[in-house]
Amino acid sequence: MLRLLIMLFAAAGAVSAEPITLKLFDTPPAKPAPVSEKTAKLIASYGKPGPNHVMDVSEPTMTVYRAEKPNGVCVIVAPGGGYMFMSYQTEGSQVCEWLNTIGVTGVLLKYRVPTRDEREPFAMPVEDARQAMKIVRQRAAEWKIDPKRVGLLGFSAGGNLLGHAAWDAGERPDFGIMIYGGGFLDYNDKTKFKSGFTMPKDAPPMFFAVAHDDKSNPEEATRLYLEYKRLGLPAELHVYSRGGHGFGMRKTGHPIDGWPQRAAEWMMSMGYFQ
Repeated sequence: MLRLLIMLFAAAGAVSAEPITLKLFDTPPAKPAPVSEKTAKLIASYGKPGPNHVMDVSEPTMTVYRAEKPNGVCVIVAPGGGYMFMSYQTEGSQVCEWLNTIGVTGVLLKYRVPTRDEREPFAMPVEDARQAMKIVRQRAAEWKIDPKRVGLLGFSAGGNLLGHAAWDAGERPDFGIMIYGGGFLDYNDKTKFKSGFTMPKDAPPMFFAVAHDDKSNPEEATRLYLEYKRLGLPAELHVYSRGGHGFGMRKTGHPIDGWPQRAAEWMMSMGYFQ
């Protein structure tokens, strides 16, 4: 496996051209509701908007990062941010740049936020992700992508987005990579899923990675993995001893830093790089 990875990395290249940004809709189906005072205070507690702190998105876009020697795989990246903002660099652009180094076309999803005051905060972001998947599959030949090898990678709230896109009815990814995602367990009893949630028997293959010291997300990842196991579906789970929440592509000095390589190994073992 190590030898194959070395060969893969050597064959892959950096970005061959500047990323291109496209609107997902001519006119977005809806705009997020006005931000409540409670949500505004919560957003403010995370700091001021900046390059890695993107919010107030009412017109969603997708930015395509094409590898020099694409291997046919595309991964759409959904940053986290509690459906209040997006960690746009450490959980977005830097991830797409890494994907290019292994020959994968990365697509950075800028979904509508904040949606925390919506009845279903994930609904608009999931709609945006599904539209991005449709566009990628429609333009697959142009971008040298196999329309049956389109994955979705999500962090935190982006991981929740991934779960709904993968497990609810509608356009689905061919595989998923969930990094410290959650939101599917009962709020009061983490041994149970939320009322109404059922893992579909044809759920796409899933890779889970999380840190042990990340509040309830290890329980989320483990419970979701066990449901995959119960249904006999392909999945892989990594729980690292330390790393907390929100590490993204940052270097922490802990084994969690190796999650991108583990994800690449998993994609290879699943045959996506053939």
